[in-house]
Amino acid sequence: MLKIGLVGFGFMGRMHFDNYVRLMNEGQQIELVAICDLIIDELKDSKAGGNMSTGQEVYDLSAYRLYDDIEKMVAAEELDMIDLAVPTYIHAEMACSLLERGYHVFCEKPMARHSADARKMAETARKHDRKLMIGQCLRFWPGYEYLKATIEEERFGKVTAGYFYRGSEAPKNWFLDESLSGGALLDMHIHDSDMIQWLFGTPEKVSTIGRNVIPGSGYDIASTHYAYPDGKVINSQVDWTLEGDHGFYMGYRVNFERGNIVFDGGTVTVNPNDQPGFKAELLAEDGYYRELKHFIGAIENHADIVICTPESAADSVALVEGEKQSAEAGGAWISL
Repeated sequence: MLKIGLVGFGFMGRMHFDNYVRLMNEGQQIELVAICDLIIDELKDSKAGGNMSTGQEVYDLSAYRLYDDIEKMVAAEELDMIDLAVPTYIHAEMACSLLERGYHVFCEKPMARHSADARKMAETARKHDRKLMIGQCLRFWPGYEYLKATIEEERFGKVTAGYFYRGSEAPKNWFLDESLSGGALLDMHIHDSDMIQWLFGTPEKVSTIGRNVIPGSGYDIASTHYAYPDGKVINSQVDWTLEGDHGFYMGYRVNFERGNIVFDGGTVTVNPNDQPGFKAELLAEDGYYRELKHFIGAIENHADIVICTPESAADSVALVEGEKQSAEAGGAWISL
């Protein structure tokens, strides 16, 4: 039985909680033992903000042991795995400390505030023979998995262009301090940068233009071009300024030699050049569920993490750093 401790009970912590409960109900040999948050007494009886819905608004945590300090939790509990759904700027220090003490660690994205710290996390996991995975959930999202399979199998030939986008209103609290969150580029846009790197490999260079709207938050709107040797035209955009009833949106459009694929956040539409378009059949489970199931399976089966290695997640942080460098230089091309 794999015993798990969850650290952080905000929006993403609750998303993970919902999926651990589901996995336990499905018979997975895991037990969510303890939950830790600095303000757990407040959060256990209140809502948590986020750009997607969690399973509940207020949670009954009476079945779990609750802590307001991670050191108290690890001292009192016998745990095998710890899930970190905590602010970005403490990912590296907390993850490395836990890995060194023998815990397997699942850590939310972005991996760390800086790529040097992300690489230290990956090295610490290797050194102590512990498993570490970062919650780059799009790698497990059915709509993006379908795209990856289409690209690798060259069902419609090679990719000629691609456009990736996500946007919402701005988050609150520490997210709006770029020194802590990395702003929209690192917190939200990294999903698409990571996906582009996962699909196509590291680009030769990047060019980004951005605009700061909310003081101190960094680039709230940005657009990046990614240059590849074969000349395909790849762009991604992020927007933290969408107020009113817009809500959260993510999507992509990828062009191939013999067709295109469009994802609107829920449905994948495939448009071959020489036949009628159709809706792709996708798995029902979302990436949050499937990433945790993958990580738990790797621990239980003593298997390697293959879909989202910590080294590849660190590369994505470095890619975003290159994009920020370009934006600060007015869109100049930055070699990677």
